[in-house]
Amino acid sequence: MTARLEELVALTARIGDPTRDFVILAEGNTSSREDEETFWVKASGRTMESPEEATFVRVRFEPVISALDLPRPDDLVLRSILNGARRDPDVPAVPSTEAFMHAWLLTLPGVEFVVHTHPTPLLSLLALEDAEELASQRMFPDEIVCCGPATCFVPYVAPGFDLAVAIRERTRGFAERWGDLPRTYWLHNHGLITVGKTAADAESATRMAVKAARAWLGALQTGRSIRPLSPGEVRHIHAWPDEHYRQKLLAGL
Repeated sequence: MTARLEELVALTARIGDPTRDFVILAEGNTSSREDEETFWVKASGRTMESPEEATFVRVRFEPVISALDLPRPDDLVLRSILNGARRDPDVPAVPSTEAFMHAWLLTLPGVEFVVHTHPTPLLSLLALEDAEELASQRMFPDEIVCCGPATCFVPYVAPGFDLAVAIRERTRGFAERWGDLPRTYWLHNHGLITVGKTAADAESATRMAVKAARAWLGALQTGRSIRPLSPGEVRHIHAWPDEHYRQKLLAGL
């Protein structure tokens, strides 16, 4: 097992801990870059609760990334592309259908780990018509520190290839607006994605995003007016040197 895969297995075990309610059964997936040509991603149908080396499959970037520029292939062709992208074709495990979005996200600057979960509190918010408005707001400073100044919102599309294409489009729009890449993604009626340079970065973003979802639910349930942080307050925290220092410390916890 490579050192990077060991990190990914440990991260996945923490994320898959059932007491955290981030995922259950075979929900969710994680990934990490191994080198310039390959990445590890959770195999289809595997659980995140008790991960091991066989939970993951090593995949070549090039055929997966190249597929995103093709006219929409049918599902059998997509599965053939993923299976054929395995670095070791004799390995029985096959990549998750979400390998398309993992591959693309792992090509972004500063992204070495990707975590995709389905936390119950966040799914409650993601079923709301105005979920995109909530994603654009922040309730408290540490949410900005761990999750960025806003969340990249992705309207519902089918998981797999279509989701990867939608994430690519939405990421580019987010970068144009904020001058920075997203750290967190809300997928309408689906789940959460967090990214990070380290496993700790991606995990802390997941934990804080779920805390923020619980805070939103609690505030909404009061039926009273909610005061999120103003755009100026968000910008101040996002640019504040003290918060950049705290971000490094929080990511190491």
